[in-house]
Amino acid sequence: MASILSLRDVEKSFGAVTVADQLSYDVAAGEALGVVGPNGAGKTSMFNLITGTLKPDSGDIAFEGRMITSTSAAARCRAGIARSFQIPQPFGGMSVFENLLVAATQGAREPARRANALCLDVLEQTGLMAKANALAGSLTLLERKRLELARALCAKPRLLLLDEIAGGLTQHECEALVGTITDIRSTGVSIVWIEHVVHALLAVVDRLIVLDFGRKIADGDPHDTMASREVQEVYIGIEADA
Repeated sequence: MASILSLRDVEKSFGAVTVADQLSYDVAAGEALGVVGPNGAGKTSMFNLITGTLKPDSGDIAFEGRMITSTSAAARCRAGIARSFQIPQPFGGMSVFENLLVAATQGAREPARRANALCLDVLEQTGLMAKANALAGSLTLLERKRLELARALCAKPRLLLLDEIAGGLTQHECEALVGTITDIRSTGVSIVWIEHVVHALLAVVDRLIVLDFGRKIADGDPHDTMASREVQEVYIGIEADA
């Protein structure tokens, strides 16, 4: 299956701190890839490199077979890469619907009529229809996380990057979110999902990679990868044979 995203020997450092260390992997079209790692492993920096808000020191990034290493963040979004943020960043003084319109018109470049229809579809899909006219700044944590997801979807992504979207949710809320993400995936959207709520991740992803100080230390079947000795010692922080 063709790759929708390819990273090749991507490196990025801030002084003595390395956030990407010869990072290489592919994401197949339609695949859901999970990403785990301890705090400071470089996970969010990796998303910043993919979306173009950070520039790599070296290495290459390709999307749908086209090199995008030097492409602007706006152009990458319009090409089909969208993301959520770990800490929701809505336009708090605008309504939920207006937040989505920004994504639909500026990200997906949809004309007004199609943008309105897209936003209504996404409101229904993400369970936010009842909050369409509410100010984004008044939403609960779950609703803000759903708004992050909804805004990304209104950019009509072919590659969706999710950054700890399940963090802070109750078990019931997490299960509902997993159902929504599963439905999104069924439409053919490729997903890369960073998450500390591992049971949510394992319910969705086909493959798992593990990062540590910007270096990929494991890549494979999600359950086998989480059970490996090196991953347990690095990610869980215990001696595997203790």
